[in-house]
Amino acid sequence: MYLRITVDGVSKETSTKRKWDVTRWSQKAGRAIGSKEDAKSLNYYIDSISTRISNYRTELINHDHTITAEKFLDFVKGKNVSKAKVLEEFQSHNSEILALVDKKEYAPGTYERYFTARSHVAKFIKLKYNLEDFEFRELNYDFVKDYELYLKVVRNCSNNTALKYISNFKIIKGNSKRYYIKRSL
Repeated sequence: MYLRITVDGVSKETSTKRKWDVTRWSQKAGRAIGSKEDAKSLNYYIDSISTRISNYRTELINHDHTITAEKFLDFVKGKNVSKAKVLEEFQSHNSEILALVDKKEYAPGTYERYFTARSHVAKFIKLKYNLEDFEFRELNYDFVKDYELYLKVVRNCSNNTALKYISNFKIIKGNSKRYYIKRSL
């Protein structure tokens, strides 16, 4: 089975990596024929892809993005999903700050504060999730809430210090506008 998407007369195709018997297929309906479980499963899969594409189209329209068949195929294949990691982005930010310390645009203490903030986030991710890093797209309000609790209980930070570390983390998130946290930090 192939998926074809046409936008403004431009068609793009990709394989769904599924096979189906042509004698059990309705060309007119674009669906599997029959009431067996395999037909129901395939039709559910088709509905699922159709719904995901429709929702993605709405998202593109709501954000005033250009709609192309290529974007839809990338979406279906999962190519448009950001895989950026929190600690990688934090390290990149810290490297930029360090370079600016050398240029006398930031004080060395500023770099130390971000270095420590990254260290706390890394230890929290390791303790809470047993991971070396965490994808930005997986961040949510619970992550921030649990991080604040970690800072206060495990790191024994005062409320103001914990909020400062969270603020430092928010700057990293804010510098990379392609990431979205469902509830604000």
